Amino acid sequence: PPATARARAPACALAVPLAHAQVTLTPDNTWRYLFTAGANATSGNSSSSALNLQFDGARLSDMDKWTFSTQLQTARNNGTKTTERLLLGTQYNRDISGALFGFGSADLLRDEPANLSTRSTLASGLGLHVIESERHTFDIRGGLAYTQDNYVNPALVDGVLRDSYGRAELVLGEESNHKLTDTTTFQQKLAIYPNLRDSGQRRAVFDAKVSVAMTKSLNLTAGLSMRYNSDPG
Repeated sequence: PPATARARAPACALAVPLAHAQVTLTPDNTWRYLFTAGANATSGNSSSSALNLQFDGARLSDMDKWTFSTQLQTARNNGTKTTERLLLGTQYNRDISGALFGFGSADLLRDEPANLSTRSTLASGLGLHVIESERHTFDIRGGLAYTQDNYVNPALVDGVLRDSYGRAELVLGEESNHKLTDTTTFQQKLAIYPNLRDSGQRRAVFDAKVSVAMTKSLNLTAGLSMRYNSDPG
């Protein structure tokens, strides 16, 4: 189908150094990390299992921000693999003047049940800090990207049966972080990629996460991850 969605079960997150709810963003040019893990298993007339692991890192200074994220999701139902997804991503932002900044990003996705051996995306452009405060941040950005899809099995894309498909794309995105209370944070990120090779086709990526600090080093996290492709092959 054109759209796929996956919801991550509530999970416990262990941060090093100590952090509340997400990677702590403090402009001291120091790397901070957050590890999130979630799993469930059932057995009886039917059996199922699922595992979700994520590792995030962030470094913030007065002039730039560098973040990365790694996520692994697997699931089986009655012995059949229903999910096997690996996501790697990084983004670097550098302030240029006032609220204006430049960015560069790289993403890699592997999702065999979705017939994706790999999807790699490189993007670069300009952004604007719309809101910058201690409790809330909101950025918008736009630029150009190039995406290369490699398929597990040949797929019909743009009217042709292909083993792979590369194209230039626009990238239009927004991202925000919110400290709702002293122990609760919410973050979300949306990017839309209009296809410049096949006019009218597009992709969209959305991630959101809410975290509640249970202790200084342990958080309860629930997240939603959605990927859309109008011509998925």
